[in-house]
Amino acid sequence: MEQQVNKTPNPGCYRCSYKSSGDRHKPGFVFTADFLLLLLLPEQVDRQWPRMRALCSVGLFVGLLHLSSSLLLGAFNIKTFGDTKASNTTLMDIISTVVHRYDVVLIQEVRDNDLTATKKLMEHVNKGSAQFGYIVSEPLGRGTYTERYLFLYRQASVSVVKSYTYDDGCESCGTDTFMREPFVVMFSSTYTALPTFTLIPQHTSPESAVVEIDALYDVVTDVRSRWNTNNIVLLGDFNAGCTYVSSSGWNQIRLFTDKSFHWLIPNTVDTTVTTTNCPYDRIVVTADMLKGVVQSSAQVYDFMASLKLSHSLALAVSDHFPVEVKLT
Repeated sequence: MEQQVNKTPNPGCYRCSYKSSGDRHKPGFVFTADFLLLLLLPEQVDRQWPRMRALCSVGLFVGLLHLSSSLLLGAFNIKTFGDTKASNTTLMDIISTVVHRYDVVLIQEVRDNDLTATKKLMEHVNKGSAQFGYIVSEPLGRGTYTERYLFLYRQASVSVVKSYTYDDGCESCGTDTFMREPFVVMFSSTYTALPTFTLIPQHTSPESAVVEIDALYDVVTDVRSRWNTNNIVLLGDFNAGCTYVSSSGWNQIRLFTDKSFHWLIPNTVDTTVTTTNCPYDRIVVTADMLKGVVQSSAQVYDFMASLKLSHSLALAVSDHFPVEVKLT
């Protein structure tokens, strides 16, 4: 089984009086006694340093913003991400811009057996700064068509704790449940209310969406038993809408009928770039995980509108918009 974690050295020292990170997510501020003295006892500071006091006040404000910021988690189905897309500089610039929005982002439909496209993406995202690391699953699927689950994460604020691929049965026997079984990853962060959180990604097969979404309930049970945690997020392209999940189909999905699970992306939203209006992509959390979520922060990120792209260019990136939620 192939599970790769790539960590690049954490650039820079963050234990300094003030270091501008140049990034809204990255903590870059530590208080010192001298620094606080400048702010609290300005009358004791020599009159020739008013500019220093002003700069320090600004620094304190920026530091407080960093300390109070939440982590942004996203899930993005980048349609057929492989060597062809990775060789297109325009598309890679857009994808990198979207990635930089997040602290942790799940990339789906990674068609990259030798990881060449993944490594190009990391080079493009980091551009020498080594901000992001990644962990990637083995190729998953039945037959010759396979995809990987790829997580990119901001190394200054998030770390990988452990991971495993869920065993859903014998593929060669035809008794497995998922077309692409979940690659489960536990992350840790000192900037979230919950010290660890576990992500269960899923890109369902449209024709068996109801069965696969329902089976995610069993994956949650396995994670709870294996890792003794209930801080769990399920996310990805569930194909959970339109013709793939009918109104009667929801009653067959334990993840939906069990009200201890909270569906943060509702049935009323559209997660597609195309002219369809379907809520395929979802984020679902357990009751315990809900305590670590910023209320009403889950949404679809319309990168076409945000980056002012033409519809054709947005479609060249993907036929899906990312879904996202803030973790506090």
